[in-house]
Formats: sequence, structure tokens, C-alpha cells
Amino acid sequence: MHDIRRQSLLRSRVFTLFGYGTRSVPATLVIALAALAASARPAAAQLPELRHGAAVPKEVRDCYDRALAYLAASQGERGDWPEAGQQGPGITGLCLLALLASGEDPNFGPYSRNVRKALASIIESQDARTGCIGPGNMYHHGFAMLALAEAYGAVDDRNLWEQGGRDRPSIGQSLELAVRCAITSQDQNPFGGWRYSPNARDADTSVSGAVFVGLLAARNAGIEVPDKNIERALAYYKQMTSNDGSVGYAGGMGGPGGSEARSSIATLIYAVARRKDLKEYAATLSYVKDSSQHGNTGHYAEYTAYYEAQALYQGAPDAWEKWNALEIRRLKKAQQPDGSFPGQHGPAYGTAMSALALAVNYRFLPIYER
Repeated sequence: MHDIRRQSLLRSRVFTLFGYGTRSVPATLVIALAALAASARPAAAQLPELRHGAAVPKEVRDCYDRALAYLAASQGERGDWPEAGQQGPGITGLCLLALLASGEDPNFGPYSRNVRKALASIIESQDARTGCIGPGNMYHHGFAMLALAEAYGAVDDRNLWEQGGRDRPSIGQSLELAVRCAITSQDQNPFGGWRYSPNARDADTSVSGAVFVGLLAARNAGIEVPDKNIERALAYYKQMTSNDGSVGYAGGMGGPGGSEARSSIATLIYAVARRKDLKEYAATLSYVKDSSQHGNTGHYAEYTAYYEAQALYQGAPDAWEKWNALEIRRLKKAQQPDGSFPGQHGPAYGTAMSALALAVNYRFLPIYER
């Protein structure tokens, strides 16, 4: 099983490297990749650390598998999660990320149909003219764009549409449109960030985090994202970061009080943008390390843990190990008999966010790589 997961990742990386969308990968390249993957030895850098499931604690795998079973069972026929609580392509994107993150083969594994249905739902909710995904809410757009980026190159979308989809966009085409929406929104924003509406004239660091991480993931997948947009978004976060590492919500630098979640978002952004040289990165990482000792509680626990797991893993592996052990215990207690987790916006959101906080243990998605 672990070899299959590693082969799937290798195919994904080569598809991206050569610039092929999954619709257009030549059959000869697929055959060559299959042979290469079958005979490949683990690389010295990422693959051994990323792929060995034996390194994932059994309690994490058991908890994660139960969460995936819940998500698969609660998915609607249209590919979304139409339950009580928050709904839309952002929730679908988070659930899709959870399905992808444990390394089950997205094309032939037990959740392959769930993956295809979720992707089709996201693509169908996209405005073909503007590229914006969902009901004009950039939170939804950001998380959906991130899911498209992580699926791009890993999911073969030739069989994405169960009833024919010759005229429908591929994952790569949809991702390019999503990037266009995000860039257009940012270009008209005076702050260089994003707010709830794609036409907003103000910005906040929470919505901006969802969109900016999606853009960075798209760039990592090989989609063109202009440097000026990356630099402008980084400048916005630098402006919002105080010397003590706290990050403001909206308005001027620092904002009203600190937030572990916002500082975690900023830490992740600086790291994934390859700007660990910034003094702001050192400040936010220190803030997150200090705050993480207090544990995640309250209404925003799953949201904070989602970002905190990635921030600590990127910048402070030893701190992440300690935090991870505590988070595993917390989530074991919180998990419901049906495998779900309660959440501020409903069980699909809570389950996806909680699973993704654990998913760093698998280190499978490209966004989790150091």
C-alpha cells in the first residue's frame, strides 16, 4: 500500500514538472512513469520521510480512517456535503483535502469516487467568466483553489465526469481560472489582500490566508502566479505583523490583540513563500511556539489547529512533535462515535479541519513539505 502511495506521488510530481494536465498526459509517459515508480528507490530527501506509513502512529491512522469513513458516508450525490452548518465549495475543498491527505490512491483507492465527485462539484460551482468559485465568498474560493492545486497532477480527470464532460474544464484549466479570480480581486484591493467579496476594498488576514495559501499551492503545482502578486500579499502580511509576532485582523499593523490562528497563518505563508529570512517570520514563529503550549480550546479550536499544525511543522519540528502528541489526545476525546468531529460550522467542516490537523503526520500533500 505504501509503495502505491509513493508511486502516485511520483506520477503527480512528474506530471507537474513536464506541465501536463491529467487530461493530456501521453500514454507513453504514463507507461514510463509506472516502470520508473515500480523500480524507484526512495529518494534521499523527501520521499523516505513522506511516504513511510509505519512512522504514522496507529492512533492517528485509526482516528483519521474513521474521519474519512464519515466524510465518505455523508457526502451528497452532487459531491458536496449538504448537511446542517456551513455549506459550499470551500467546505467541499476542505473535505477533498482530507480525502487526499492520507495518501490513499486518488484514482483507484477506496475514496476515489468521493474524490472525483468532490472535484466535479467544485468545478461546476466555478463562474466560467470570472473564475471565482462559489457564491462570491473568497473564503470558499481560497479553500477550493487549494484543493484543486493539491489534486492537480495527482487525480486523472479523464474519468472525472460520470455522465460525460467533453466540454467541461479539466482540473488544470479550473485551477488557472481560480488563480485569475484571486489575482483580479487582489489587483483592485488597496491593501494587497482579500476580504469576503472578490470586489472588496478592504482586507483581513484570515480570508487573505485562505486565498494566499491557495495561490502558493497553485504556484507550487506549476501554475503561473505573477511575482508581483506574491510580493504584494507578503507586504500586506508584513504590515500586519507586530514585533512580538502577533498579527492583526484588519486595519493597521498589529490590530486589536493577538491571535494564535492569525500568527500561524502568517508563519505558514512566510514559510511556503520561501521567505524564512524575514524578521516577521521569526517573530510569528516564536509567537506560535509560545502560544501552542496553552492548547486548543473554544469555538475556533479546529481552525486554529489546522493552521498551527502546519506552522509548527514548517518552522519548529521539535515543538510540533510535542504539540502533535497533545492534539492527538484532544482529538481522540472529541471524535464522535460516527467518526465525525464537532465544528463551529458543522460536522463536515469540523471533521475535515480536525483530520487535516492530523494529516501533517502523513506528510503527503505537497503543501505539507518543508
